[in-house]
Amino acid sequence: MSGKTAIVMENIKKVYKMGETELHALKGISLTIKNGEMVAIMGSSGSGKSTMLNIMGCLDKPTGGTYYLDDEDVSQLDKDQLAAIRSKRIGFIFQGFNLLGNVSVLANTQLPMIYAGVGKTEMINKAREALDWVGLSEYINHNPGQMSGGQQQRVAISRALVNNPSLILADEPTGALDSKTSIEIIAVIQKLNIEKGITVVIVTHDKDIALYCRRLINIKDGKLIGDTPVLDQRNAAKDLAALAQERGFGS
Repeated sequence: MSGKTAIVMENIKKVYKMGETELHALKGISLTIKNGEMVAIMGSSGSGKSTMLNIMGCLDKPTGGTYYLDDEDVSQLDKDQLAAIRSKRIGFIFQGFNLLGNVSVLANTQLPMIYAGVGKTEMINKAREALDWVGLSEYINHNPGQMSGGQQQRVAISRALVNNPSLILADEPTGALDSKTSIEIIAVIQKLNIEKGITVVIVTHDKDIALYCRRLINIKDGKLIGDTPVLDQRNAAKDLAALAQERGFGS
């Protein structure tokens, strides 16, 4: 990873035009996220948090302001240049998993490497390695429809990992999961942040999930209204162990 900062946003604005109407989704957001941080972004529906995540992920361009990713100004790059950056530097995790249901787990994990032009043998090896890392090495020939929601999200995490990104963006990664499975998924995300040093940004509406991050950013009406450290960051692996012990005693 280059430099000391993963993300620098300077007075980022985003305006959507609908006929003669203008919707100001972001109204001058400025923030810095250092390499290796794990950050939660919270805000109500329509607050602008998903728009901000799209700009961070080079899926959309700001109307105004400057966005630096790994110390490079990417705010004025064209679509092809942004696609190349997404392919090489950014991994995405979504609430709905966004997996292809008619192909295997291994094939789903390989998808980002196809777009990146990785050779077939390397692609298979890296996909197997990523699936092993998330604990799914026994499921490589399964289709997503044969798996639980938590397992499908693990496939999505392995897919996000295969190109060794410097940044992972997760949009409500636990929104479709029950509470125990949510902690399991956050445990995997915490592990990749700690062990691999990957910068992680999570958009969530769940304060409990935000407490597993090191820092909490609050957005309201397109403006940053709070940016504070999580003073007592929760450890998902420990919480899972405690939950298992509690249920074991109760059975």
